[in-house]
Amino acid sequence: MSRTVVISGGGTGIGRATADVFARAGDRVVLVGRRSDVLKRTADELADALARHPGDDGPRGTGTGEVVTIAADVAETHGARHVRDVVSERFGRVDVLVNSAGGNAALGSPAGDGDAVEQAAEHWVGNFRSNVLTAVLLTEALRDLLTAPGGRVVFVSSIAAYRGSGSGSYGASKAALHPYMYDLAASLGPTGITVNAVAPGYVADTEFFRGQLAPERERTLIDQTLNGRAATPHDIARTMHWLASPDSGHVTAQIVQVNGGAERGR
Repeated sequence: MSRTVVISGGGTGIGRATADVFARAGDRVVLVGRRSDVLKRTADELADALARHPGDDGPRGTGTGEVVTIAADVAETHGARHVRDVVSERFGRVDVLVNSAGGNAALGSPAGDGDAVEQAAEHWVGNFRSNVLTAVLLTEALRDLLTAPGGRVVFVSSIAAYRGSGSGSYGASKAALHPYMYDLAASLGPTGITVNAVAPGYVADTEFFRGQLAPERERTLIDQTLNGRAATPHDIARTMHWLASPDSGHVTAQIVQVNGGAERGR
């Protein structure tokens, strides 16, 4: 049976790859994001790819999934409620929720904009909104729609939650998801819903670094892995697809490291 899969940050990067994997498996995918034009373009491209190459790389290879979009800023309560209202009215349930929205506010700030205190406030507040509120507010808005038993919630954390991020604010915002994830897993566990997270390292072909990643820094990040390569968005997406599968029904309150062993350091 086709599932209803809600993916925040679904227009680009890891979220887009995750949408592709679930849609190719025959699920109905609901892309959520702030930019309606990006969401529409992604939905159209995914639908076209499914029509031209049904089943390519799909876990079940059906290629029959539906892709729909909801434009909303889920760092705001009204945005999260809007997603809930649309999903409730149109689909009535959420089988899988993937919280993929996020980013590093420190990477988008002009150098020298304000004094050190103002910059710190901008980075910490921005990263809390982007990485914590987007996940928490959307999850709380949709939790009563989660299928029980069998529902799945997956968060995207980061290797930065373990190793730092250079400025502190991004890694701290990702680490803040962990206790929330543990508490949510404990609360929803008796209903048969699992809650987990993945912690990627460096993932190529995303908007995360906004074109600011120097070649030498990229080489350093790759050299920290044990298998000598960057992750692809589909590496992360396929792990989340497994966490959302029936096969992972006894896996909950876990953080799966998907970073080529870089979390251990070398």
